[in-house]
Amino acid sequence: MRPTIRSALEYSAELTRRNRLVDAVAVAEAAINQATDDEHTEIRQWLIDHATDFTGEDVPR
Repeated sequence: MRPTIRSALEYSAELTRRNRLVDAVAVAEAAINQATDDEHTEIRQWLIDHATDFTGEDVPR
């Protein structure tokens, strides 16, 4: 995945933790829309691996 997409997803997680969900979704959606078909699988896995980045929890439930 390109660094710009990863950065956007990380920023989206930060916005989510700050209770700015609408902004977070907009940022993530823009990044995902710019991704190539090859990157979608990697993005999906990144989101799974980093779910706690969005919730602020230390351990996934």
